[in-house]
Amino acid sequence: MVAPVGRRLAEVFPTLARDIVEMLGPEEDGHVLASTIGDLVFLGRCSCRPDCDALLTAPFGSSGSGVVTLQRDDDIIWLWLDDSGTITRIEVPDHDVLGPGARRTDPAHGATSV
Repeated sequence: MVAPVGRRLAEVFPTLARDIVEMLGPEEDGHVLASTIGDLVFLGRCSCRPDCDALLTAPFGSSGSGVVTLQRDDDIIWLWLDDSGTITRIEVPDHDVLGPGARRTDPAHGATSV
């Protein structure tokens, strides 16, 4: 299998990556996902529908049947996991948290939008 090509999620959304790590808690507390955030590749926005909130960290259509819900104050983030525990997509309903890095540039979606 060829590794996905893209920028690291932490480069595109540094604040989001830090927030996820903080919300997961330290690895010594059993949250091994926190140590994987820095290695996640951002492959773009999910294209299943124009208003989808998902950021892809695996190719579109990758399995993601497990979910981890993170919540702090009014912020909520869902991490979708495949059967091996790898994060395949991240959903962040509050688009303000994402900033300009989440803008769609895929011509299939028409004008650039968040």
